[in-house]
Amino acid sequence: MSLNIDFLKKKFGKNLIIKEDLSKYSWFNLGGPADIFFRPENKDQLIKFLDIIKKNNYKTHILGAGSNTLIRDSGVKGVVIKLGSKFSNIKLLEKDTIEVGASTLDRKVSDFAKNNDISGMEFLSCIPGSIGGAITMNSGCYGSDISEILSSIKIIDEKGKEKEIKNDEIKFFYRETNIPKNYIILSAVLKGIISSKQLIEQKQKELIERKKRSQPSQIKTGGSTFKNSNDKKAWMLIKESGCDKLYIGDAKISDKHCNFFVNDGKAKTADIEKLINKVKKEVQNKTGVDLELEIKIIGDEK
Repeated sequence: MSLNIDFLKKKFGKNLIIKEDLSKYSWFNLGGPADIFFRPENKDQLIKFLDIIKKNNYKTHILGAGSNTLIRDSGVKGVVIKLGSKFSNIKLLEKDTIEVGASTLDRKVSDFAKNNDISGMEFLSCIPGSIGGAITMNSGCYGSDISEILSSIKIIDEKGKEKEIKNDEIKFFYRETNIPKNYIILSAVLKGIISSKQLIEQKQKELIERKKRSQPSQIKTGGSTFKNSNDKKAWMLIKESGCDKLYIGDAKISDKHCNFFVNDGKAKTADIEKLINKVKKEVQNKTGVDLELEIKIIGDEK
């Protein structure tokens, strides 16, 4: 069964775009078009759309805030779904518990928690991206991660059914979970600890300052490129291997933190990817460590 594009456009209107340029949704400002780009109005519309797509065996990608995603120059075949502002909301459930829409930015969650005297979420102010992505990859920094504050998530499974998954049903690893890739996270319940706004604000400021001192900002990057190894931080391995000054065209490594790769002007995704592979190979040759990617690369290679 082939997918009737005109039918899709008629059914989903402005929420569906054919050949949408994905570079505007990536922090690298890179990437080609998506065959079909869909930004659902609400959960019910998303379920209807998924039902049609599933019958046509289209491959589906979920795009969050685009903060840790490198999109290939040739774009993405199939469907890219982006949960937009309609899935960005926060509400207080109990004095120490909040419910958060999947596309809500991490720093907004941290600020909401602070304003409601909830501690334990300060670290989210330092994580670029949205809550859905943070949960999928068990994001964390400075000794905290999302698994410690997550009570449950609501998802849509591969059959288009909505269900709730509790924290103890999820396996959390370093920058990873066992949540199936074809599940779409809709929302999450997060639980912190009641504290004073003053103490929370102080901790949040300290973490933000720490980040400013050690990480680049206001540049086209995708955050940490490689996961840390068991024994050493990725940036140390890159530096020790003499890779911290490597570049390919305008694809460069940040002077401030060498695990941050940067589009320093007119780089292509191919340049960033070549630089990633070059660094990975050098580090393995010189240290024996096979670095694993923390950023996601999506799209088809030409």
